[in-house]
Amino acid sequence: MTVHRVVALVLAPQSTFELACAAEVFGMSRPGLPARYTFGVCAERPGAVPTLAGYDMAVSQGPAALEDADTVVVPGWQRRELPAVPAVIDALQRAHRRGARIVAICSGAFLLARAGLLDHRRATTHWRMAADLAAWYPEVQVEPDTLYIDLGDVATSAGTAAGIDLCLHLVRTDHGAAYAEQVARHMVMPPHREGGQVQYAAAPTPGRPARTLGPVLDWALTRLHEPLTVDDLAARAGVSARTLARHFTGQLGVGPGRWLLQQRVAAARALLEQTDLPVEAIAARVGLSSAANLRRRFHTLVRTTPAAYRRSFGHVRPSSPAELVAEPEA
Repeated sequence: MTVHRVVALVLAPQSTFELACAAEVFGMSRPGLPARYTFGVCAERPGAVPTLAGYDMAVSQGPAALEDADTVVVPGWQRRELPAVPAVIDALQRAHRRGARIVAICSGAFLLARAGLLDHRRATTHWRMAADLAAWYPEVQVEPDTLYIDLGDVATSAGTAAGIDLCLHLVRTDHGAAYAEQVARHMVMPPHREGGQVQYAAAPTPGRPARTLGPVLDWALTRLHEPLTVDDLAARAGVSARTLARHFTGQLGVGPGRWLLQQRVAAARALLEQTDLPVEAIAARVGLSSAANLRRRFHTLVRTTPAAYRRSFGHVRPSSPAELVAEPEA
């Protein structure tokens, strides 16, 4: 398998955490896990780059390092009110034109906007900076509450830990859910958060404590094969369906029905990668009732068919010739 080259473009003063998000996901060698990425760092000019943590980083490469990158990561841009260095803008634009994926973490979205890569497109950044991004770059469709947005050639994330969410999402897109789960497990990370999840939980009503969804989520995840409904989740939580929907929307950014569908499709992805079960059997195991329903729901969320997904990420060879027959497209 071809190794994917990731290069982070650091800009003084660099946030060490946002750079570490990309370095931890793409740059670490993990025992028992095949290396699928190489990771490098460049700056607007080689030399010492100050950081927000009070020390300098020694960076040996300049923007020319982006010329052979498959993915370029901009892990924040602290001096976004100042003009960008023309050589940096040019390097980003040239990388994008030749097909590199351009990724911004937190305030890095401002540099992508300055380069024109977000014109008339959806993007996000840290909620505290979202109003500035929308005001300074009115061509950008800013979504202030979203964890991350992946448009294929360009991706943006909210601040701090959302950078990890986005990077793990990109690993999942490149190499499947099972590989991304192994990376997350090495990092002692919880199950992935969908990009549409809100950046922070809504504040509880004064005098009324917030209800944690953890127990009902854990309960549901062990029963995906059952015909669970929103009313079942509400009964388990001991609240009305309307109240449960309010908690889900406030804390997860999606309603309980949508969350349940996301978990069923995620489980289907893992089974497609790790087993040779027919699609009909997988549909039954994840509570989607039929192969046709699974195909339709899978295509809605993953933008491909189960058959195409298995061809890309499956690790088990079909056990019989019949299983080589192509599935109908969605």
